[in-house]
Amino acid sequence: MIRLKTPLALAIAAAGLSLAGVANAQMTPELEARLAELEQRIISAEQRAAAAEQRADVAEARLEQRQQNDADLEERLASVEEKASSSSLNDDEGIEFSAYARSGLLLGDDGKSLPGGPYVTPAGATGGAVGRLGNEPDTYVETQLGYRQTFDNGAKANYQVMIADGVTTSNDWTSDESDLNVRQVYVELSDLPSFTGAFEGTTLWAGKRFDRDNFDIHWLDSDIMFLAGTGAGIYDVKLADNWKANFSVYGRTYSDFPVDSSLPEATGDTDSLIYTINNRIGNWQWMLNGLSAADNDERVLDEHTDEAADSGFHTMLAYHGDSFFGLREGSFKAALLYGEGLGAEVKSLGTDGNLTDDAKTTRLALYGTTYLAPKWRIAPAVLAQTSEDRYTKGDEYNWATFNARLAHEITDNFEMQYEGTYQWMDLDQAALGDAAEGAYTRFTIAPTFKPQVGGFWNRPEIRLFASYSDWDDELNDYMTNDDFGKEGFAGGQWAFGVQAETWF
Repeated sequence: MIRLKTPLALAIAAAGLSLAGVANAQMTPELEARLAELEQRIISAEQRAAAAEQRADVAEARLEQRQQNDADLEERLASVEEKASSSSLNDDEGIEFSAYARSGLLLGDDGKSLPGGPYVTPAGATGGAVGRLGNEPDTYVETQLGYRQTFDNGAKANYQVMIADGVTTSNDWTSDESDLNVRQVYVELSDLPSFTGAFEGTTLWAGKRFDRDNFDIHWLDSDIMFLAGTGAGIYDVKLADNWKANFSVYGRTYSDFPVDSSLPEATGDTDSLIYTINNRIGNWQWMLNGLSAADNDERVLDEHTDEAADSGFHTMLAYHGDSFFGLREGSFKAALLYGEGLGAEVKSLGTDGNLTDDAKTTRLALYGTTYLAPKWRIAPAVLAQTSEDRYTKGDEYNWATFNARLAHEITDNFEMQYEGTYQWMDLDQAALGDAAEGAYTRFTIAPTFKPQVGGFWNRPEIRLFASYSDWDDELNDYMTNDDFGKEGFAGGQWAFGVQAETWF
């Protein structure tokens, strides 16, 4: 910073020399006046210089303080960024809140409500889902509350509870139809300092919960693997450098089934136990499950139905890819599932007590996400299943769904979404008499508003939609009590509506 001391000093020195020279000469009144004026100008210059120097000192101090504040701010930001990179939000202490919700109208071209949902087709009874865009008539909400603690020794505790409800009525008060339910309530303990070796960094849990490593195909509203119930387990046991395993037991209940009254201990319900080992080896996931329900074979079944299973086996091999099938940037997941007996319900483990001892099911699940162009993204999915001897000797349930969700990002807050789905099914209930083979197709266009476009996972969304669906007439004759068997619900139908969906 430039100071004024040096020029002023030179001026004073020059004036002093002049005065000294004048003192040796005879002073006249005019000269005295000029000297007095010069002295006054020098004094004024000194005052201005002193004031300028004071202002410069203040400005310099302020600059130094601002620079120090900036340095402190940068240091704090670096600390925050370092903490954020080394830990997740889930590691924070305190109360947390998350939720999922959807709600909308699904109307036919006559203005009346239509049946709908991803499981609307006859194959839906065995898990045959179709595209959900423009095909959901319900209001569903789940809310999860949690509390996390970190103790002085570094151990952590996590309490979680989930409350959910789903209805299809459009009314504001739905207590008569409500399915309000506590779906999860459990406690986790992690980072326990006394756990070492293979158990270092593991998580213990107990209570009622969804398994942590479940995953799904969102566009079909279908889990690839859904394991849930009441039990206990341990996550992330380190068996090798790149191999972690989960060990759990889940209990479920098969209830309210008819039993032989001659059996004195028959109660019409039984507990089902699921013993699971879930391995993660790099991108691979390998799951093994054993199922047992000791009294399930006491069911009284009709003359056409075989004895229900009281045990079962299930396995899944999955791959979680970090590209779009190795072709481009994106992601994909693939899974092959197989089960026998009680394990023949391969998606929702342990939920179907009507399966026979001879039941066998194989399922393939596949989906991916990628950008085709800077403003165009696509998510194709395939879900296929084959079952035999599922509920009675000789029955076969075969179906395959092909689905694709396409989105065009037009502005920061608006995009066009499109979805096409095709499902082929060949269903034969054998001794029960009903059989059908045919196909279902659906196409949806949905103008969509959102706070910010980009990626398939940004929510909330508000969608308008128009859907056209069609199916083979033979499917209407498969069963009279499903949606396709209802009078007036025939192929070649338009549906219109609006829907909101959010999660956080």
